[in-house]
Amino acid sequence: IQLFFDLMKSRFEMSMMGEMTFFLGLHVNQSPRGIFINQSKYVLEFVNKYGTESCDPVDTAMEIKAKLDLDQNGTPVDATKYRSMIGLWYTKDFGFELTGFSDADYAGCKETFKSTSSGAQFLGEKLVSCSSKKQDCTALSTAEAEYVSLSACCAQVLWMRTQLTDYGFHFNKIPIYCDLKSAITISCNPVQHSRTKHIAFRYHFIKEHVEKGTIEQYFVKMDYQLSDIFTKALPADRFNYLVRRLGMRSLSP
Repeated sequence: IQLFFDLMKSRFEMSMMGEMTFFLGLHVNQSPRGIFINQSKYVLEFVNKYGTESCDPVDTAMEIKAKLDLDQNGTPVDATKYRSMIGLWYTKDFGFELTGFSDADYAGCKETFKSTSSGAQFLGEKLVSCSSKKQDCTALSTAEAEYVSLSACCAQVLWMRTQLTDYGFHFNKIPIYCDLKSAITISCNPVQHSRTKHIAFRYHFIKEHVEKGTIEQYFVKMDYQLSDIFTKALPADRFNYLVRRLGMRSLSP
């Protein structure tokens, strides 16, 4: 290293700054175990910005049996500020396949008894889009709730597909994973039956894209359903497992 430094110094004006600890907004910690790169400075700045530095840490984002009531007098959330609190770092050493996960919590809202749709979309192994939204219709069964969620996930995947096409990336047979076989069966069957004829027509567009081959649906066991984290509060061990599967890591080496 010293020989290289002497050679460079003989040709350029430079100085030895020692071991690298900070580069392009990234903290670099070097130890015998390896090199650990993180964005702790960036995270701490946001913690201070939003006044949460004195908050006690918790294992999960929500209590498992917490009942959330409608806050009529609360201040509306600033959408711009909320989105500024969310940041992801995407590396280039993984694949670039577009995939989606869809899940639903049937009748999860104890006030309206409406279900919650959730979706997670990945490019390669990196989460690039996620959603958690109460459905605007009252599902009559778990299958209907999952089917409505599948339709929403399909719409998001198709939008991403359109955007990526503009950059020269073309996707077909995009896999979407669902943990309920009956919901997959409904979306693959172009015929309407007595148990599904009441579902609003706008949710049935997914059948067209299944038939065209734009998307393909696969069954995934509940244990490996990554969008489960966006439907309801979960126990700490389940929550931490899904956080790891979504690609998030602790900032501690």
